[in-house]
Amino acid sequence: MAAGRLSFLRRAAAIPWSSIAGEAIDRVLLVAKTVCAVHVVNTYVCSIALVRGPSMLPTINITGDIVAVERISPLCSLIAVGDVVLLRSPENPLKTVTKRVLALEGDAVTFLLDPTKGFATKTVLVPKGHVWVQGDNIYESRDSRQFGPVPYGLIEGRAFCRVRSITRFLLLKHKSFVVVVTFSVYI
Repeated sequence: MAAGRLSFLRRAAAIPWSSIAGEAIDRVLLVAKTVCAVHVVNTYVCSIALVRGPSMLPTINITGDIVAVERISPLCSLIAVGDVVLLRSPENPLKTVTKRVLALEGDAVTFLLDPTKGFATKTVLVPKGHVWVQGDNIYESRDSRQFGPVPYGLIEGRAFCRVRSITRFLLLKHKSFVVVVTFSVYI
């Protein structure tokens, strides 16, 4: 019995524990660096979002579409008229909404007050540091017509691509789909 314990202790002493511990620490640090890199890319460069609701019909499906969102344009003030943007809701800061930019600061916007009740219009000048956003489906959208111009700082990103499936996605550009790219994935 003592010989068995002694044999076990000799084998355990022969294992390079410091080398194993060093390798384990290196792998943990690699995972931590990867998680940090993914967080930075997701927060500041590009991410994906599930967008749903009737306000952006027919561009965005009512049951939900996955869109690729780039987050550099709002930081560099590169948002243009016609871009589909994700923004923090001015009415409920816990909610993110998707709308199309119709006017930038300094532009005059004329819009229907209530498209379901008549043709009464109003013209508004978009103030400095703000944008005018509206849903593509004006009958089912709460947008700048209700809450006014939106501060530029509420824009979180610009949607540039709608993912249809794992093998097909559509690039978003100014009210229509310009390019359809199809590719195959082999697993």
